[in-house]
Amino acid sequence: MFDIAQALQKLESSRAGMPLVMGILNVTPDSFSDGGQFVVMDVIKQQVEAMIKAGVDIIDIGGESTRPGAEKVSLDIELQRVMPVIEWIKQNHEVALSIDTYKAEVMKQAIQAGVDIVNDVNALQAEGALEVVANSDVSVCLMHKQGTPDTMQNSPHYDDVVVEVSDFLMQRAQVCEQAGIVKQRIILDPGFGFGKNLQHNTQLFNDLDQMLLLGYPLLVGVSRKRMIGQILASNEADLPVEQRMVGSVSAAVLAGLKGAQIVRVHDVEQTLQALRTVSALI
Repeated sequence: MFDIAQALQKLESSRAGMPLVMGILNVTPDSFSDGGQFVVMDVIKQQVEAMIKAGVDIIDIGGESTRPGAEKVSLDIELQRVMPVIEWIKQNHEVALSIDTYKAEVMKQAIQAGVDIVNDVNALQAEGALEVVANSDVSVCLMHKQGTPDTMQNSPHYDDVVVEVSDFLMQRAQVCEQAGIVKQRIILDPGFGFGKNLQHNTQLFNDLDQMLLLGYPLLVGVSRKRMIGQILASNEADLPVEQRMVGSVSAAVLAGLKGAQIVRVHDVEQTLQALRTVSALI
């Protein structure tokens, strides 16, 4: 079982108090930031080795984009994308692996291949997903979203976004525990950008301390997302994805300072440099 507390303890000498870094590996043609960059196996291998050399703690492998407006892909296609990558990494490297999927069968095969974490944007609500994780010893990240990828950014609404997101995540965590998934295996993700506008995202980020009171490790993923582009907007136009690295790294560091245990990022080397610098100077 992937033990977050143990993993963080190992970092005490290098970046005390700072979060684990989860590097994003999208093996898809249409992800919002890096779609199409890592669909050739040789390029995937180079990216994996670059992340490991930089010091990544977890590699999160995804075979289906969940960006706003994304189309669903079949089970077979997703498996064809992710399984060879998982198998190659397990054969050649010792690094914690996460599978980014909501499909129970993908979870099952990835777990059998040796992944350590199931990262589910659907919080184990798909048929069979809860049972697959409960029958394993892997950790699970439960994310909040409002709506589905094709509709979630169509006028999202909350009366109190922090309360509603917290209530949902707590309810899903309790369902998992009732199914036999021990608390130590559960991670929570507020789901920045998933059915949330800029005001919702900034409110959630500002109140991360309240979400930590839920008593579970917290994952924050804002890397290159539209909220960063909106915060850094010029002339009312969102800053393009390829120019969001500095804002993304800044947000990851701040999330760590606020107590997040995992930050999910595209720019692994830059994020780790920033975290190490901050941990040495505070």
